[in-house]
Amino acid sequence: MATNLQENIYEQIEERIENIYEKPYVDIKSTTTEPKYENQGAREEPIYSMVNQPSPDYMNTRHSTEEEEEEEEEAQRSLSSERLDEIESELMVASLQNGDGYGSGRSSSLEGIGDPCDDQPSLVHEDLLMAYSLPEDESPEPEEVVDYSLKTVVNSAVHEETTEVPDPDQPGIALFVKAGCDGESIGNCPFSQRLFMILWLKGVVFNVTTVDLKRKPADLHNLAPGTHPPFLTYNGELKTDINKIEEFLEEVLAPPKYPKLAARHRESNTAGNDIFAKFSAFIKNTKPDANEALEKGLTKSLKKLDDYLNSPLPDEVDADSMEEEKASNRKFLDGNDLTLADCNLLPKLHIVKVVAKKYRNYDISSDLTGVWRYLNSAYAQEEFINTRAADSEIELAYQDVAKRLTK
Repeated sequence: MATNLQENIYEQIEERIENIYEKPYVDIKSTTTEPKYENQGAREEPIYSMVNQPSPDYMNTRHSTEEEEEEEEEAQRSLSSERLDEIESELMVASLQNGDGYGSGRSSSLEGIGDPCDDQPSLVHEDLLMAYSLPEDESPEPEEVVDYSLKTVVNSAVHEETTEVPDPDQPGIALFVKAGCDGESIGNCPFSQRLFMILWLKGVVFNVTTVDLKRKPADLHNLAPGTHPPFLTYNGELKTDINKIEEFLEEVLAPPKYPKLAARHRESNTAGNDIFAKFSAFIKNTKPDANEALEKGLTKSLKKLDDYLNSPLPDEVDADSMEEEKASNRKFLDGNDLTLADCNLLPKLHIVKVVAKKYRNYDISSDLTGVWRYLNSAYAQEEFINTRAADSEIELAYQDVAKRLTK
């Protein structure tokens, strides 16, 4: 389309040039009256007035043939050059009006311009400005401009929120724990519950995500390749070692903002630390003749824990009292508050109770008053009951682990 338009323009220019050369200069030689040209109705002055000569009536002041011929040739060159430029500019304006959608009425403003070629860029620029400053009744989409501005404001507000400096007192913590058989609920994992309890006791805001190990989601693989839950991210930093996570959380989530969870007495950290190993040997055994000895080993470890729980801690003993030392009635390993030591032992002790009963018909003896007081105190704490797996989930998890006794 652009090629056709250019060809038409050139054809029109050639036609107009022929008219220029034919009519004016025949009239110059044949008459002394003022010559008439094409488009004279659109212009009140003769086109010769545009030529910068000392006298506008140079045709009447010729005295010699040589001077006349020289001035005539010069006038022809000036006339043809200026007339060609003017015609070309008019054609360009006409093409802009008809083909490019610019506003009408621009050709009339061109009449007072000395050199259209110099003013053409400003003409287009003014038309573009006019196109964006139409009145409301002529603009078909005034509301779209408002919509764009609103979107910009909304995006700016969101950007300001996301670029705020995170509050160091409220870190971003995400905990990933093992999922249950349904792929959504909390699964059987004492280590997952351990970290879950620590974060709950700290009182920090955190997110918990259950991970279905059977499906192995791609986002988990990208986050922690080759790692099984539990693990967590702290302000985007991945941490996978459970013991180091515990130490890290105790260090960064410290008083006065967060409570200290470390046990005050060293013995509390090691109490009952052999129970889970004795339980695993007992539940995985398939030889009937070894069952009794393994059961006794588990009971002995539980009795040792019971003794520690019933023995008063140093701060429970009154050194100045002459009375006989009484048994301790504390709820947990290191006192009446849950500590890191309890977060480690209680999830394992609960699994021992549930699985041993299910697959070996083993009950923790009622004589172990300290152990039962310890378990019942835990069952009364939301930090424990809300972070543990259901008993049915625990039993199902050990269905293939617990071995049947065979003769």
